[in-house]
Amino acid sequence: MTLNAQQLSAFRSNLLQLKNEINHRQEENDYFDLNRGHYHESMGELSSYDNHPADEGSALYEREKDIALHQHMDYELESIEKALLAMENGTYGTCLVCHKEIPVERLEAIPTTLYCKEHSLDQTVSHNRPIEEGVLMPPFGKFNKDEEDESESFDAEDSWQTVAQWGTSETPSDFTVPPLDYNDTYMEYDENVSYVEDYENFIGNDIEGRNVTVYPNKQHEQYEDSLDEEGLMTSFGDLPAYEHDPYVED
Repeated sequence: MTLNAQQLSAFRSNLLQLKNEINHRQEENDYFDLNRGHYHESMGELSSYDNHPADEGSALYEREKDIALHQHMDYELESIEKALLAMENGTYGTCLVCHKEIPVERLEAIPTTLYCKEHSLDQTVSHNRPIEEGVLMPPFGKFNKDEEDESESFDAEDSWQTVAQWGTSETPSDFTVPPLDYNDTYMEYDENVSYVEDYENFIGNDIEGRNVTVYPNKQHEQYEDSLDEEGLMTSFGDLPAYEHDPYVED
């Protein structure tokens, strides 16, 4: 059913009222303080130097929310202007895609719509995720080399483990099953870093792989202590006893 003049007048009045309300809200909140150069200005701050990182994060979150709300209002204003222009062109109430009449009930619920339900722009749900998730997850996905064969380089996970040994925000009470040691609060705390076998800590060679030498240190002492009475390894893998080590020159 084609909209009559009375219905068009009512819809136009409703759209103009919505437009005035949005403009009034924008002016009342000073356009979410987005006219200022930096969000510090809206808080009376000059810089981030003396602010706690958590406070900076909260302020940044509020700034992002203000930007999103402002964009939402701008989108509403744009939709209203398009609907008013459609009224002037005589196309209001007709779907822009199929050119069929839009039910009055739909126009009453969404007076800014220019599409029927079947051709609504909101038919497809976006699966695009926020850009922040590319940084937040996975935690070591971009730099972790643990999955690469024969890779013993110092990667992002090793960096985290090195820092975490000095303490994190997690405590044993934060876990469903509280660990017995603080080292257990972060993953693989006892993992070898940049080497595979323990004997690599005290055995070295020249640039050509010759002149293998043993350098006494704590790892070497542990290696010696791990020998059993028969001269076999008990906890250092398959490396033979020191006195029979083929890697050590006599």
